[in-house]
Amino acid sequence: MTHPDAKAATGPTGKRAGDQASRIAGLLREEIISGALAAGEPLRQEHLAVHYRTSRMPVRDALRLLETEGLVQLSPNKGAIVAPLDTRELKEVYEMRAALETLALRHAIPEMTDSRLDLAAGILDEAEASGLENFSDRNKAFHFMLYEPCARPRLLAQIAALNETAGRYLRQAAARLDYLERSHREHRELLAACRQRDIPLACGILQRHIEDAGSALYRHLTQKP
Repeated sequence: MTHPDAKAATGPTGKRAGDQASRIAGLLREEIISGALAAGEPLRQEHLAVHYRTSRMPVRDALRLLETEGLVQLSPNKGAIVAPLDTRELKEVYEMRAALETLALRHAIPEMTDSRLDLAAGILDEAEASGLENFSDRNKAFHFMLYEPCARPRLLAQIAALNETAGRYLRQAAARLDYLERSHREHRELLAACRQRDIPLACGILQRHIEDAGSALYRHLTQKP
C-alpha cells in the first residue's frame, strides 16, 4: 500500500500526536472511500506506522477516529479492519440524508445568490469532466455549495458527517450501477430549480435524488450472487 502523501502525514519533528492522527485518519479515510482499501482489509498498526513514518500512537488514535465514523472496525483480539459495507447502515444514512439535506436546502434557497449558483454550476462542469475519479469530492462540494446559505452550523455538521459515511457507498453506486450520468442530470435539474427559487420543486428533486441512489445501492448490496 503506497500513498503519495505518506511523507506529509508525519509532519515536522515535534508535531503533536493529535495533528498526526488527524492527518493519518484523513489519508486512510480517502483510501477507504475510494475503494483503494477494500472492506475487510486488515489495518495493522505497525505496518501503518512504517508506511506513514510515525509511531504507533497516532496510528492508533487515527483508527479510533475512523471507528467513530463507521469506516473501521476495532477488535481486541483481531485488531483493526476496514469496516464491511453494512446495508442497515446504508439505509439509515440515506434516510437521514434525505431528511436533513432537504431541510438545509429549504432554508438555503431564500438566501442564495446568483454568484453562488454560478459557482455550483462550475463544480458540476468539473464533475462531468473528471468522471469517476473525483466524483465523491465534487458531488459533496456541489451539495454543500447549495446548503451553506442555510446558516445552521449544527445541521451542516450533521450532514457533513453523514456524507463521510455515505462516501464509500456513493462510490460503489457510481462505479457499479452506471450512476454518473443520472447523477449529473439530476444535479442540473436541482440547480435549475434553485435558480428559479422554487423551494418545493428543488426539495422534491433533492429528496428523490438521494432516496433513489440509496435504494438502488441497497438492492445491489442485498441481491444474491
